[in-house]
Amino acid sequence: MTTEVLTQQAAPRSRVGIRLPDTLTRILRYTLYRGVALFITVVVGVYLTVLIANMGGYLDTIRMAQIREAAGMIVLSDPQLQALPPSELRQRIDEIAAIEIQRLRLDQPFFIRSLDYLTDALTLTLGRAEHLSSDSGSRQVRLIIFERLPATILLFATGNLTLFFTSVFVALYLSRRYGSLLDKIVIALAPTSAPPGWFYGIFLILIFAALLRILPFGGMVDAPPPETVPEYVLSLIRHMILPVTAIIINAIFNSIYNWRTFFLIYSSEDYVELAKAKGLSSRAIERRYILRPTLPPIVTSFAFTLIFLWQGAIILETVFTWPGLGRLLYQAVSIFDVPVIVGSVVLIAYLLAITVFLLDIVYAILDPRVKVGGERRV
Repeated sequence: MTTEVLTQQAAPRSRVGIRLPDTLTRILRYTLYRGVALFITVVVGVYLTVLIANMGGYLDTIRMAQIREAAGMIVLSDPQLQALPPSELRQRIDEIAAIEIQRLRLDQPFFIRSLDYLTDALTLTLGRAEHLSSDSGSRQVRLIIFERLPATILLFATGNLTLFFTSVFVALYLSRRYGSLLDKIVIALAPTSAPPGWFYGIFLILIFAALLRILPFGGMVDAPPPETVPEYVLSLIRHMILPVTAIIINAIFNSIYNWRTFFLIYSSEDYVELAKAKGLSSRAIERRYILRPTLPPIVTSFAFTLIFLWQGAIILETVFTWPGLGRLLYQAVSIFDVPVIVGSVVLIAYLLAITVFLLDIVYAILDPRVKVGGERRV
């Protein structure tokens, strides 16, 4: 009898001992699968960027024409070569151009070079910019991008994080006061999120910079920059007011309306009514029965908010002459600086892939309905 009891008590332990490695294997398999799938997505996206930025190889024709023109200017500006016959001058120009074309490997098929460009981009060997340079005068694409990165993070972290947390808490407040005057105002103003942020930015500049003259037109700090740290911080804050306000105005009412509707859906569930009948406080009901089920969508929205911090907004930064990644990408596209274009896209692609990868893992932890390794968690 004692032996049977011991056997029955030991059996669950043995089953647990077998189940844990199986669960770990499924998690590792799921993680590996998602990582490979996202890496393939990044490879495809970066290669398409290489093709588009190089116009499918047509940009090589433009480069070779520019090389021949530069070689002609070098030869014709040399007094010792001006006395040569036209045929020899043309031969000298062709020789100089051929050396430069060979150095840039433009004599090779574009398909082969596009694979080399792809490899360099994926390994973050971004090379040198063709036209742009950093404030220190460097042509390294890596230095150019990371020099602009802090400005973008500062602006969009302030704007988007303020927008996100304000929207969630105000929406939660409105979900408890359905039909109130403030709730009706938010619903009425929700369509104002249709225009982009730079649209509101233009009007903010016209009102507060051009007419009232109380805020600067754009830029990051005054010119010349203040010498002391407190003055520099105050100047930075003054220059951030208008772009941050444009970011918030652009999406605040629509975001509050969406989250408010989302919270109302969960507030009408039967288990919420049961919790009210039990006498739980509104704070406890919100924390346990409304916020907890909506945690995965909140995490998703927050994760993609972080992506916007890195990539910036091209037109918004251009309108406010903000020296960030968005304006850098606009400048690179304007002058066909392919290395800077590809480098910016690679940075955004990697950040997006990493965010989605981490988001999948967080989802598998937060939401028991997510399948891991082909089996549903229970």
